[in-house]
Amino acid sequence: MNRRDFLATLAALPLSRAAAPAVARCAVPMKAHVFGRLPAPGRVKRIFAAGPPAAVLAHVLEPDRLLGWPMQLPAEARAFLPPGIRERPFLGRLSGRGSTIPLEKLLALEPDLILDTGTVDATYLSAAESVHERTGIPYLLVPGRLVDSPWQLSETGRLLGVPERGAALAREAERLLAEAPGAGRRGSARASRVFVARGPDGLETVKAGSLNAESLALAGGESVASGPGGGVARVSFEQVAAWSPDVVLTQDAGFFASAPRNELWRRLPALRAGRFHLVPRLPFGWLDEPPGVNRLVGLPWLTSRLHGTATGNDEVGRARAFHLAFYGFAPERAAFERLLEGA
Repeated sequence: MNRRDFLATLAALPLSRAAAPAVARCAVPMKAHVFGRLPAPGRVKRIFAAGPPAAVLAHVLEPDRLLGWPMQLPAEARAFLPPGIRERPFLGRLSGRGSTIPLEKLLALEPDLILDTGTVDATYLSAAESVHERTGIPYLLVPGRLVDSPWQLSETGRLLGVPERGAALAREAERLLAEAPGAGRRGSARASRVFVARGPDGLETVKAGSLNAESLALAGGESVASGPGGGVARVSFEQVAAWSPDVVLTQDAGFFASAPRNELWRRLPALRAGRFHLVPRLPFGWLDEPPGVNRLVGLPWLTSRLHGTATGNDEVGRARAFHLAFYGFAPERAAFERLLEGA
């Protein structure tokens, strides 16, 4: 099935009753924040993505308009993207931990629109307004919680002039969210206590309740780390051992290979029991990195690994179908088999 046929099938599907809770979880009315005057939807031809989540959002909705990537993409990630898109240059970012693109370079790119998505608070709103005032470029900031992906896809698609595509992808996002065990807090099972080991030494982690831990919560898990101030924390191994997590996850292939040979890490009950998993991250992370709509594909995978349940028939086929629908490209099955096996 090609991409056009797949999207036509998605668009024809009615919204099921099971999908309704995903929309109902929005505690307040959703709102896209606009600084300046947006071009008419059909006139947005050149999009600058302010950060990695916005780049993923622009890519899945209208890839031909994305000027380039705000993050460095390794060769293995580019191989999971369509040929024309994988060659787009690295430009730098405006949002996140410090801007890496001078405003002079941004102006030289002549974007019709700056697209940003993620946390919406006074700091981000002020930064977006400042960039618009200094450049005159319209700035669109869209809330980016994972649970709000259907609205995010639909509304941003409408504003970019691709409402049919936005609606089709929103339907698929609804389905994936509705199937996640944490979506409606179904069942009485205790949430799996998870340590997310980030970085080459595994001692950076994500905090419960943060944007980076949304996938865990939706999949019926809970980060063992918590506390105020940001979504990521540096911890000691002694603290990890005291937490004694049920499951350890990592997106770092080097750490995944080294931890079972490390005298300290291999003592953890989770590692001894085989509850240590390498989260797929091509072309973008299935857990976070970035915390965008790319995380939708990881929800069934996370649910299976956190609770030791079967993923159903053809896990590879379902991952390829997601990639075809959202990214417009899917490598051969062998590439996905290696990805899911942690190669």
